Formats: sequence, structure tokens, C-alpha cells
Amino acid sequence: MKYRRSFGLLQATVLLGVCAPAFAQAAPPPPPMQSPGSAPAAAPVLQAEPAINEPAIAPTPVVVPEPVPTPAPAPVPQPVKKKGPVDSLKPGQFVWEKKDVYEGPLKIVVLLDVQRMYVFQNDSLIGFTTISAGKKGKETPTGIFNILQKNIDHKSNLYSNAPMPYMQRLTWDGIALHAGHIPGYPASHGCIRMPLAFAKSLYGVTSMDQEVVVLQNTSTPVKRPEPKPVPVPEQPVPVEPVAAPVATPQPVKT
Repeated sequence: MKYRRSFGLLQATVLLGVCAPAFAQAAPPPPPMQSPGSAPAAAPVLQAEPAINEPAIAPTPVVVPEPVPTPAPAPVPQPVKKKGPVDSLKPGQFVWEKKDVYEGPLKIVVLLDVQRMYVFQNDSLIGFTTISAGKKGKETPTGIFNILQKNIDHKSNLYSNAPMPYMQRLTWDGIALHAGHIPGYPASHGCIRMPLAFAKSLYGVTSMDQEVVVLQNTSTPVKRPEPKPVPVPEQPVPVEPVAAPVATPQPVKT
């Protein structure tokens, strides 16, 4: 009896020693008890299985297309403004720069489309004025002229002795610069009228043979005439003198 009881205890002990490890692996231990107010226990961290070394695959290159340049928009044509006088002179008004001495070459330019005259000295503008040129049917001719005659108190021999003060003749058929009425439009018989004070100032600085250029507008300039060739005097051909014949002496008779 004593031996049976000891054998039973030994068998139970062996069963517990064999089954206890398997039971411990099959059933996880219960979570520990937490006291009130304590932080929750961290979740168990699961370890990932080791990755299998696979052969590396080269990435496919991505081809980015080049940007196509956008053509610039065509410029919008702007309307061309009509050229005209840059001054604000009213009919009969003028500007003249007073100097003690006027030295240097003069240039006188007349523009018929805007009814203006410009006077330059050494390429500097010294005066400009409103004018009244030839009316329709009596238009002022364009071209390059030279002052042929000057007269302070000239009278017209074509139009009933009409006064032409400070006259400077451009042609022998009646075209000249002189003082006269400036209504604001072409009204003369071909001459170029100027305000009296301007005509007087211009008369004092010009000289005979002064060049005057008359243009219809700045876009259609006139051509300068070709200079006439200066005739070269013929050189006399030298004539060699003819030697006088030498008389042969006659023999003296004895």
C-alpha cells in the first residue's frame, strides 16, 4: 500500500514534468494585472521574418521629352503717325535766337507741307517761323536755289508794285523770300512770305549766293544738281620759229 501510493505520486510528477513545457508553449501566460491609474502595457512586438535575398532589378530609365519652345507672338503693327511741326506756333509767330555775332555757314530749309522755314548755323537751329507759300495754281517750286539779289524795299514788277520788304530773290522769274501776310495757309503767288521781324533778322545774316533748300516734305528730298564742269582753257601750241635763210655770199670779181 505504501509502495502504490509512492508510485502514484511519482507518475503524477512525471506527467507534470513532461506536459508542463508543451502547455506553456501552447497557451500564453495571462496578462499581468494592472493597478488602477497605471499606464497600459506595451503591445508585444512581432518580429518580421528575414527577407529572402532576391536579385536586384535595375530601374527602367524614364525619358523626359524636351520642351518645345513656344513661338513668340508676331508684333502687332502700330499705326504710323503723320509727321508734322513739332512746335506750337500760330500763324505769324516765329522764334529767333539773338546773337552779337553770327559766324559760320548758314542752312535755310523750307518745308511746304507744314508751312515752316528753319535756319541753321553750324548745324545748330537759330530760328524757325511760320510761312505762307504759293497757293494752288501758283505753287512754290521745290529744289535747291541760291540768293541772286537782295533789296530791303523792293516792289513787285509783276503784281502792281506790291511791296516785298526785305526781298531775297531765288529765281529771275519772280520767286523770292520776303516779308508779308501769314494767314496760316498757302496764299502767295509763288513767293515765300515771312513775318516782318523774322525777314529782317534773316536778311541781316545772309549773303549773296546763299543756298536755300525748298522741300515739299521731309520724305521726298530733292537731289542736288551735279556741278557743271569748269571749262579748261586750251593751252596754245608752241610754234617753233622758222630760221631765215642764210644768203650765200657771191664771189668777188677781181
